[in-house]
Amino acid sequence: MIIEQAKEVLAIEAAAISSLIPRINGEFTAAVTMILACKGRVVVTGMGKSGHIGRKIAATLASTGTPSLFLHPAEGIHGDLGMVTAEDVVLALSNSGETAEVVSIFPAIKRIGASIIAMCGSAESTMAKNAEIFLDAAVEREACPLGLAPTASAVATLAMGDALAVALLSERKFTPEDFAVFHPGGALGRKLLLTVENIMHAGEENPVVTLDRTVKEALFVITGKGLGVTNVVDNKGFLVGIITDGDIRRGLEHGHEFLDKKVDSLMTKKPRTITANKLAAQALSIMEKNHPRPITVLPVVDEQNRAIGIIHLTDLLRQGVV
Repeated sequence: MIIEQAKEVLAIEAAAISSLIPRINGEFTAAVTMILACKGRVVVTGMGKSGHIGRKIAATLASTGTPSLFLHPAEGIHGDLGMVTAEDVVLALSNSGETAEVVSIFPAIKRIGASIIAMCGSAESTMAKNAEIFLDAAVEREACPLGLAPTASAVATLAMGDALAVALLSERKFTPEDFAVFHPGGALGRKLLLTVENIMHAGEENPVVTLDRTVKEALFVITGKGLGVTNVVDNKGFLVGIITDGDIRRGLEHGHEFLDKKVDSLMTKKPRTITANKLAAQALSIMEKNHPRPITVLPVVDEQNRAIGIIHLTDLLRQGVV
């Protein structure tokens, strides 16, 4: 019985969303056009469960390039209508279209001069008749067996809100980079905004030896900097190679005499590099796609190929890029 009931709920809610598809019509296009032309914000309002859905719609709009906020209608009639301006578009939500708290703020919104889009379940409702645009979010029935708890209607409103937000996103030519600007703390933000310069080891942290140094001296630098690698540069600071602790371990398998040789006898010439202005995610891609095996470090160079730093896989791990 439990499984059957749960499946029925999902089937009813899925049908409610599917039933919205034929209603994506000229009114929907008009709503998108109105919001695109809006010089202010989209003010979403709704009471009860519609209010909870409204908060999510407002958050989705704001994070996808449409400035938006949520206005609690009951607080609106006690002063919060002051956040609404004539340049705003109000998106009002209600299943019945007769929610008293929402209907009661319509006259004040009209006096302010803001436009109204009503997203509700009846074209004959007070909200629909007093709005410039009506978006039909009606459902045949609720998934609640009592027909009381907002279930299918709440899901349908949320889905219509998502359709509105995505249509706006598309019309605005909103990019992943734009999305990352609004989500700097998220994983996508880190991948799209964090650059090599933000996390590389530079200055005193940059391990460097010159061509005239021995492998033993390079080992001291590698150990001292703790990155498992050192850049090798010529007398002008241009990168000519790198030596890793792995190179030295492999050398020790054949004796220790090589430690007194110059670094060019052991170094990897023409290593993979990256510049400081590149995304950290690009550094990760280079490391992962290196052949014949992935690497864990990359020298950071400037436009003239001077060694200015090192970026290590652990740096990317700490920043959540991986």
